[in-house]
Amino acid sequence: MTIDFEAEPVTATTGNPEDAKQWTAKVRRAALDAVPPQRMMPDRQPAYVASWIYVFGVITVAALAVIILTGCILALKGPQWWHESGTGLFINSMHLWSVEIFFFAMVVHLWGKFFMAAWRGKRRATWITGVVSFVISIAAAFTGYVSQTNFDSQWISTQAKDGINSTGAGGFFNVMNFGQMLMWHIMLLPLVDVEAPPTPPAAAQKPGRRKRKFNPDRDVAEWHGRYEPYDLIKEVVVAFLAVLVLVLLLAVLFSSPDDKQITMKSWSSADPVDFAQTAITELDGTSGTAGYGPPYNSTAGASQHFGPISPESWLGVQIPIDTAQDFVVGPLETQPNKAELAAAVSAYTSASSTQQAAWTAAYEKAVAKATTQDGQLVVPAGDYGPVGPMITGLTAMAQSGALDSAILSSDQFYGTDYTRPSLFLADGTYFANIAEARHLGGDQWGMMNETGSFPGQAWLWLYTMWYQIPPFNSSASGDFLVWGVMMILTLILVLVPFIPGLRSIPRWSRLYRLIWRQHYQEVERRT
Repeated sequence: MTIDFEAEPVTATTGNPEDAKQWTAKVRRAALDAVPPQRMMPDRQPAYVASWIYVFGVITVAALAVIILTGCILALKGPQWWHESGTGLFINSMHLWSVEIFFFAMVVHLWGKFFMAAWRGKRRATWITGVVSFVISIAAAFTGYVSQTNFDSQWISTQAKDGINSTGAGGFFNVMNFGQMLMWHIMLLPLVDVEAPPTPPAAAQKPGRRKRKFNPDRDVAEWHGRYEPYDLIKEVVVAFLAVLVLVLLLAVLFSSPDDKQITMKSWSSADPVDFAQTAITELDGTSGTAGYGPPYNSTAGASQHFGPISPESWLGVQIPIDTAQDFVVGPLETQPNKAELAAAVSAYTSASSTQQAAWTAAYEKAVAKATTQDGQLVVPAGDYGPVGPMITGLTAMAQSGALDSAILSSDQFYGTDYTRPSLFLADGTYFANIAEARHLGGDQWGMMNETGSFPGQAWLWLYTMWYQIPPFNSSASGDFLVWGVMMILTLILVLVPFIPGLRSIPRWSRLYRLIWRQHYQEVERRT
């Protein structure tokens, strides 16, 4: 049997007549109707489009291309490669600087489109998708930052968890789970919308319906002026090469930061007293993590809320953590050939809760006066039973490096969930002191900072700002209040085309005349 492919004419839009009900044909027709090729790849544009503001849109796309290219290399070589290789550090530097260029160009483009009232002429969906792309880009960049496996990402993840947990999303979007964040980072790379020239609103009017009055904030007159050639591909290629050269220069001149992570070994070796003081609070349940509440435990009254609204408590415990078992007892039970230590653990776990509380209270007072001698923990004698050998053994275990692997182990196949070690670190003062010294503290706008003098997540300035002012910087539910404010502001930005007064700001400001000054100069010369 032979098939005659030319038996009847078929177009890409219509397909064969008998395929009218075919799902594939329907989807193809819908796609071509929504985004026809001449809109995706235009070769003509209205003369007024000749403005510098449009260049930033192309730069955004070009920077995104460099981000994807360098990101793919980093992903293929593995998360530790750039810490150990000079070439890897250089590729990471390119990735960092292309992200900075991307956001600079994207923010300028977004504000330019606002003052151009880009939603007019039935293009409100274009504005909405652009804002959504911007928000997704922030999420993608943030997940990239916490996936770096260095000190900055380690600290930021422990700070960011509070805001995300307050929304109830911490169990599904765990910023201390490196593997999860890496996957979110890959999935959430922003899809930048390249806007086509404005299309006129439909002129057809249904019979019997009175013509709606022209609204300058929502409508746009059909363009009857001059069109000029527009080589989109050439413009994108030139922009890509220009951005690539700029990124290469920035990477060569400034590189990128890479301060090493803090581990249990480095912490306990540098400050064994702070480690021991933190460990006893984990054992007796007085640490920050032990009393955190959802999603880690069910501590009463610990959830953030606004009146009766508390998504954190509604969703409850999703990442159960028992600090005594997970941070102290469990790791100690993994130590082989330690008869004395095993006896101490057995004595503690078999004692009554009253006896355990008496031992831990006595040790907590004693360890407050602890010192170090030749790098070893020295605690004054006291009536704290098996707790002393347990904490001394845990400190020695940490200094040997064994605690890092023991506390990281989980039921997951991949050891990429750093939730437990990160929470343990965050309960001590050593970790926070280093962050403060590097200007990463919450009262130092730390969420948007980077170690050293490198640019960080500047696009998070609005989010970080709320933590510097009352009532957010003093409220026990400050994280939930900040997230509520940011969600409302984001919704307002998305819905700008529909909000009277707000959508009129571009017309009142007349900044569009500066953006399209060449066009208006030509119009004024003709008149």
